[in-house]
Amino acid sequence: MLELKGLYKTFNAGTVNEKRAIDGLDLTLNNGDFVTVIGGNGAGKSTTLNLIAGVYPADAGLIRLNGFNLTNLPEHKRAKYLGRVFQDPMMGTAATMGIEENLALAYRRGKRRGLGGGISSEERKLYREKLATLGLGLEDRMTSKVGLLSGGQRQALTLLMATLQKPDLLLLDEHTAALDPKTADKVLQLTEEIVTRDQLTTLMVTHNMRHAIQYGNRLIMMQAGRVVVDIQGEEKKNLKVRDLLEKFNIDNDRMLLSE
Repeated sequence: MLELKGLYKTFNAGTVNEKRAIDGLDLTLNNGDFVTVIGGNGAGKSTTLNLIAGVYPADAGLIRLNGFNLTNLPEHKRAKYLGRVFQDPMMGTAATMGIEENLALAYRRGKRRGLGGGISSEERKLYREKLATLGLGLEDRMTSKVGLLSGGQRQALTLLMATLQKPDLLLLDEHTAALDPKTADKVLQLTEEIVTRDQLTTLMVTHNMRHAIQYGNRLIMMQAGRVVVDIQGEEKKNLKVRDLLEKFNIDNDRMLLSE
């Protein structure tokens, strides 16, 4: 489904602030993989997602999705293949537009857009049904401005928008980090339900080792722009936070990785 091969990315090259963020990264995801990504600050987690999404161009290497070479494709042309939820609840939605209007934008992702036609009754019915699955009562507030929603409600809506048109790859960039623990758990539960139901290939970056172990079928750890740990199957199911800390000698990063 996803192949990253020999990826490199350096910021501020040739200056005193030069930083090699991605250093020969190789990673392959199979169809339906739900991969959690952990690592200390500067490990290259978010940069990897940004390279996949086309926010930054890769200095070298290959990005292939479903057999299609994305490496040199502009960000806006990759959008129809990808769904993404950001750390900041304010990103990914239009605050001054209503809930149903935001969903309509997501529904038309990757399609030709014109001036004709508004939201049809069939569309509205679909949005109401999808919102009801969140269990937040948003189906009764479809004309409410998104800017009036709480952070958790907004992230749940953004998650729904990112998956409304089934993406080839779902990118979750610490999408619960800005939420309180109770709300974060709710959004993660919704995430797992949607990913499992729609069999979405997913990359989820997190600083929380408990979440990284609890969710997904595979866990990778990044360090200095490379994958240094790749755990899946029964080994991941039996993994504990203490095991992860001890086995992979990341004690120095304990202040950077939440338990």
